[in-house]
Amino acid sequence: MEKDIIKLEVKTEEKNRLDLYLTKNLKNLSRSQIKKIIVAGYLKINGKTIREASKKISIGDSILVEIKNVEENKIVPQKLNFEIIHEDESIVLINKPPGLVVHPGAGNLDHTLVNGLLYLFQNNLSDLGGSLRPGIVHRIDKDTSGVIVVAKSNYCHSKLSSQFEKHTIKRKYEALIWGVLRPLNGKIENKIGRNNYNRQKMAVRINKGKKAITNYKTIKVFQNKNVPTISLVELTLETGRTHQIRVQMAHKGNPVLGDKIYGGQKLKFKNIDLELEKKIKSFNRQALHAKYLEFFHPKNGNVVKYQANQPEDLKNLIDILKKLSKT
Repeated sequence: MEKDIIKLEVKTEEKNRLDLYLTKNLKNLSRSQIKKIIVAGYLKINGKTIREASKKISIGDSILVEIKNVEENKIVPQKLNFEIIHEDESIVLINKPPGLVVHPGAGNLDHTLVNGLLYLFQNNLSDLGGSLRPGIVHRIDKDTSGVIVVAKSNYCHSKLSSQFEKHTIKRKYEALIWGVLRPLNGKIENKIGRNNYNRQKMAVRINKGKKAITNYKTIKVFQNKNVPTISLVELTLETGRTHQIRVQMAHKGNPVLGDKIYGGQKLKFKNIDLELEKKIKSFNRQALHAKYLEFFHPKNGNVVKYQANQPEDLKNLIDILKKLSKT
């Protein structure tokens, strides 16, 4: 199928949602079709791929729309290995393993969490997020492990989304970071936006960006003559910005261990236990785990709490740090 590229230039101060602007200016497409194109990743604003239909646009924005029949990208159900923490008639809680992408995108249509959800639940998932994101209310990074809530109905999806938007959902993470946080317990509050030099990265910004708030406490500091200084920390999000924890830890000078993007990889060590060195060098992802979700159940309004066990790679690394720190 040939693709058509449509370029639009925002000439007036619209102060409007992206999907509403496109519906007004692309008369041959319905709002539903436009949303599917956006969610599938076939639209760019000022060169950046945008997947949020509610994105606000401004005068001077350059919009490129690739007109494709996104329905031709059929998501194939696949049997995948992940833990179901809880399931009822309204929601499913998943302990996502590291390395698993949450949902398909352009050029990445299989072996995602969504493929596995379709295998288990067929059409019994919400479709508010579009055909590529059935059931998906929120995401965590591919190489971050941990708990995700999935909606079975549009009603539950809407109720959960509202809680995320209002920051009433309690989310706790744990991470291994380099060094020691000062103070040991505290709150980080700053703004996060796109990195000026690499649009694939986020950065702490002075003026631009969105407010990002993380509360943290140090659980354990591992350090002796054979162990480089590494801290196990618990982090509670008040906001949910892209790469929030990873960016804020790196900004404080304590990047998440194994983080390839934000400086958490170390290749040279002095006086390190050889077994630990091997474990660290083979830990091929950021040592970050979404361990806890607390929210109001979308159907009955009761407070519910769910916890995800650490994956084996993170648990093994923490175990060896504990063992060596005792010697």
